[in-house]
Amino acid sequence: MKVGISLYGPLLSEAGARFASQLGVEDVVVHLTDYGRNADARDYAAGGVGPINGECIDAPLWSYDRLADLVAMLSRHNLRVAALENISPNFWSDILLDGPQKDAQMLDLQDLVRNMGRLGIPVLGYNFSIAGVWGWQRKPVARGNAVTAVFAMDEFDAESPVPDGMVGNMRYRLAVPGAKPQTVDEATLWSRLQWFLEKLVPVAQEAGVRLAAHPDDPPVERLRGTARLVNSHAKYDRLLSLVESPANALEFCVGSLAEMSDGDVYETTRRFARRNAIAYVHFRNVRGKVPNYVETFVDDGDVDMARIVRVLHEEGYDGILVPDHVPELECPAPWHAGHAYTIGYMKALVAHADALTGSSSVSAGHRAEEPSAAAE
Repeated sequence: MKVGISLYGPLLSEAGARFASQLGVEDVVVHLTDYGRNADARDYAAGGVGPINGECIDAPLWSYDRLADLVAMLSRHNLRVAALENISPNFWSDILLDGPQKDAQMLDLQDLVRNMGRLGIPVLGYNFSIAGVWGWQRKPVARGNAVTAVFAMDEFDAESPVPDGMVGNMRYRLAVPGAKPQTVDEATLWSRLQWFLEKLVPVAQEAGVRLAAHPDDPPVERLRGTARLVNSHAKYDRLLSLVESPANALEFCVGSLAEMSDGDVYETTRRFARRNAIAYVHFRNVRGKVPNYVETFVDDGDVDMARIVRVLHEEGYDGILVPDHVPELECPAPWHAGHAYTIGYMKALVAHADALTGSSSVSAGHRAEEPSAAAE
């Protein structure tokens, strides 16, 4: 089990790679989607509802050469690409919306996955959602009044529709005047997901790539007039059962699972780690559950994160953990300081779990039959 880091935007650079290397990580989850392109996030920064992303209109599909350059840049700093996370909305908008270009978009995604396999990029993380991540407010309510993301469903209109030409909280084309907003029911959304998996999982398996599904964030029943997909622990089981394959896996977000109104996050972690279904872990803590929760520092929420690490260790999980949505430390470099603190804490948890068994790894064949006393 290893601790990694996510890099995106200006952080996905030589400077960001040096920072990651200085923290002693070796694995990077890469975001190539340019979330800030032509974005105006002033209202969100001032406390409005968001997050507010930009647009990806005509953004080119990530080519083999671009991926190869990225692998080479990170390699210069002794870093590996552990995963690509999030598919640019314009690459698969018609797959999500069942539009006329869905077959052509699927061919492009299949090419992307094959190129990932050629370059040894093992995971493609995705979030099969029309409304995407939306409904946060930024408030100074984390420890020491640090600014963090808050979800308070009674403070905004959660049924405010997704504007035409947008999915996943980004604009993929210009709006058509007079067009109706997109809506979708749960059965239809699951049907679209099944088509996506049936077309892409076999290609991914052949390429040696795992598709990793993120649960809904926020995990409410509906958002902006659209159904949500994985908003309960049991729905992760349903997703895996659609196409049974090692390539159909999970982007396991501890925070999103803890936010759900039912389910035991420790039992769920054990169950999916034992199945070897976890491609990688978003390591995040929260306080509260839907419809009201606050994202916290890693050591300050409702979840015993040390117990999560022990469960993963006992079940032989040998993938990576990455920080997710770190509150902002008040200093000249809030992102860097927050991630340095979080990664240091995570590395200590992993080292402690290793020390409990007297080894730095657990064999891939090992699966604990019962929780150890330490895990409880």
